[in-house]
Amino acid sequence: MEPKLDWEKIDTVLLDMDGTILDLKFDNDFWLDFLPRVYAEKNNISLAESKAFLRESYGSIEGKLQWYCLDFWSERLDIDIPALKMSLKHKVAFRDGAVEFLAFLRRQNKKVFLVTNAHRKTLEIKLLNANFHEYFLHLTSSHDFGYPKEEQAYWCALNEKYPFDKSRTLFVDDSVRILESAKEYGIKYILGITSPDSSKGAQDCSPFESITDYKKFIAHV
Repeated sequence: MEPKLDWEKIDTVLLDMDGTILDLKFDNDFWLDFLPRVYAEKNNISLAESKAFLRESYGSIEGKLQWYCLDFWSERLDIDIPALKMSLKHKVAFRDGAVEFLAFLRRQNKKVFLVTNAHRKTLEIKLLNANFHEYFLHLTSSHDFGYPKEEQAYWCALNEKYPFDKSRTLFVDDSVRILESAKEYGIKYILGITSPDSSKGAQDCSPFESITDYKKFIAHV
């Protein structure tokens, strides 16, 4: 059963991008399959060696701002990551029901902000095949503030630039670690995403309530 909210008590909605509005399948396919193949060919190593090296590289800085930075990975791997992503932009897709959810929020006259850890270049590429800017007051990247959403400094910087009442704000994200960070900051209404990647099974967002189907989530309002 989808969670229920009293929308009269919510003024501001903060939405993640990848896995929340957009299907995380694009990113998982890129970083876990496509890029390892490119790196293996470039360095004349096996696919297994490439995947092992990249998995270790990703893990060493996971959750840090560099982890989300395309420029960092371009330099680290000596590969033009934005160009690679651009070549696959046609595969960027909305999560099922996401557009309907965004339209619902607009009808409810909520102040809606995109709050993503994604690099600005990633955001620009995603917008080319999934144009959603019209639904948001602002499209923000954690790189604008110098901290990822995993850190409390991010929320302080976000609230300073775009003031919002934590007690009347909803935050939606597919990462439990980031949901915990938002809760620590004091955001009252927090929801996870059960299936951020349409090609994979459901994830457990405990202890947070989560959305499985946007259409069912808004159907009872």
